[in-house]
Amino acid sequence: MKSFLIIVAVFLVFYFVPFDTPSVADSIINGFRMLNEYAREHVLLCLVPAFFIAGTISVMLKKDAVLKLLGPNARRIISYPVASISGAILAVCSCTILPLFGGIYKKGAGIGPAITFLFAGPAINISAIFLTARVLGWDLGIARMVATITASILIGLIMELIYQEKGAGGFVTTEAANSGVKGLLFFLIQLLFLVTSGLKISPTVKNSTMTVLALSTVSMALFGFPRDETKQWLSETWDFAKKILPYLFVGVFLAGLITKLLPQGIVATLLGKNSFVCTFFASVIGALMYFATLTEVPIVQALTKLGMAKGPTLSLLMAGNTLSLPSMIVITKLLGRKKAFTYFALVVAFSTIFGMIYGSIA
Repeated sequence: MKSFLIIVAVFLVFYFVPFDTPSVADSIINGFRMLNEYAREHVLLCLVPAFFIAGTISVMLKKDAVLKLLGPNARRIISYPVASISGAILAVCSCTILPLFGGIYKKGAGIGPAITFLFAGPAINISAIFLTARVLGWDLGIARMVATITASILIGLIMELIYQEKGAGGFVTTEAANSGVKGLLFFLIQLLFLVTSGLKISPTVKNSTMTVLALSTVSMALFGFPRDETKQWLSETWDFAKKILPYLFVGVFLAGLITKLLPQGIVATLLGKNSFVCTFFASVIGALMYFATLTEVPIVQALTKLGMAKGPTLSLLMAGNTLSLPSMIVITKLLGRKKAFTYFALVVAFSTIFGMIYGSIA
């Protein structure tokens, strides 16, 4: 489905746009210029480390232990916070979140924690948060993370209140809580490298710290884990990269076209104010559009250059990562029409509310 939608989008652009005009030629050049900028500024020191971290999460951290915390034996005081941050722990994207959501919901997680996980999972993917912060600013990156976590818990609680579905209760096992210490250390070293790469500090201090962290990562990979596990880590890292980077590059190129082709007045009119109408409209657009993982960042960057205000920007990011027309169809099949449309309405509502809050204080 993802590949099909990308191909259709590219086909429509190339079919309907008259490429013999100077403005279109400028747009194509701008698309390649934006690709060059992303490759130089965001791929090597932001996305590549993030892919390695995603591989670490997938192979060396205990994913089953996290999923147990969302199951019927976890208390709500545990399951809701875990569900709201587990997208970062599990490195889920917009495509992998749906089967995971269906699995934990059918296994008895209760509709509340399951919905919290569904909403927050893709939006606080480590790659998405750091790319948002690096490209659009740390204030928006942090606002996106805080708003998503908060909204996901509130939406989950409301869904549970309306439909009265809960987990069975119980405690988390010690085995699940204490597993994967070495993998956690490996994860933290790489995360520190990623954070350091984005800091504006002395180049000498920055480069020295990153060198030490990189050597520590390599040493642990070579000597800290069984060879098969290290090979699996590299394989998972490559798998994330080849699944995500092509779509990201297509998104960046299309964002370059949008910057030149889309009339600035349209964006300024529809999304240019921190008003209820503009933030609501951004939430609806985000809910209906399909963003492949990370492509929302360059597209939102292009729209901000055309005049999109900060409130609608956050609303579009929140709703855009969580919903799309294809995902709505799947969610409706999993939850049923009544529950699904209640969830869709809550996503739009809370994306609008947090967009207005951010727009008023940013």
